[in-house]
Amino acid sequence: MNKIDFILLFDVLDANPNGDPDAGNMPRQDVETGQGLVTDVCLKRKVRNFIQLTKKDVPGFDIYVKEKAILNDQNARAYTALSLDPDKKAGAKEKDDARAWMCQNFFDIRAFGAVMTTDVNCGQVRGPLQLSFARSIDPVFNAEFAVTRCAVTTQKESDKQGGDNRTMGRKYAIPYGLYKAQGCLNPFLAEQTGFSEGDWETFVDALTHLFEFDTSAARPAGSMAMRKLILFKHNNQLGAAPAHKLIDLVKVTKKDGVDAPRSIGDYVIDIDREKLPAGVTVEEIDC
Repeated sequence: MNKIDFILLFDVLDANPNGDPDAGNMPRQDVETGQGLVTDVCLKRKVRNFIQLTKKDVPGFDIYVKEKAILNDQNARAYTALSLDPDKKAGAKEKDDARAWMCQNFFDIRAFGAVMTTDVNCGQVRGPLQLSFARSIDPVFNAEFAVTRCAVTTQKESDKQGGDNRTMGRKYAIPYGLYKAQGCLNPFLAEQTGFSEGDWETFVDALTHLFEFDTSAARPAGSMAMRKLILFKHNNQLGAAPAHKLIDLVKVTKKDGVDAPRSIGDYVIDIDREKLPAGVTVEEIDC
């Protein structure tokens, strides 16, 4: 495999793309610029969830970091498969063997890497795929709404309200935001983890369907959509140009006369192909 740099463009309409638990679950925001943020952890979580849904029971596509997982138990699976004693301190060879088994069997480990130096030590893996935070093109507005529920939790609350049984709450949403993230595939780390061309195709498929099976009350169907993937494919492992120069070739700007964008149609997405370095090809995937 050769080096690949890529850009994701997705938008948000009346939804909360990534709540901040330190701010009452309000959408994450750069307090200086007002731009919306979505963490790389959030994006990887959605990739993991898609793989878990679509590759269930397919050998080699288990997910290491999944809901309610106990990581020591996940690591112990490698020790069991390799007939190692989890109660004994593993030597260098045992850890190498366990690490290789984990890469072979867990998609997210060979893609994103993992720190597995727990009580059941399987070593560490640097993943070949890395994503940045997503940042909105323009500042976003955090809309806050008061909501009511026609029920209460306890009899005590009901008695206090005389049977009216109303509960107040808050809900947050971004009216609209177009977000951009970038990432890269490191072919040297891919060789180490066993990340293959087939794995790359699976990852791209996950990105194109990233929000289709991620609906919730905070993110209703159609409120978040992957709009475009831009792939910069190099003709060698080292890469024919630095990542930042390729990312700078992509310009996303508001159309003339648009003050408050409310759809992808309010933007122009342009790739300066004339400045594309030799040895790099660009592929656009409209989602």
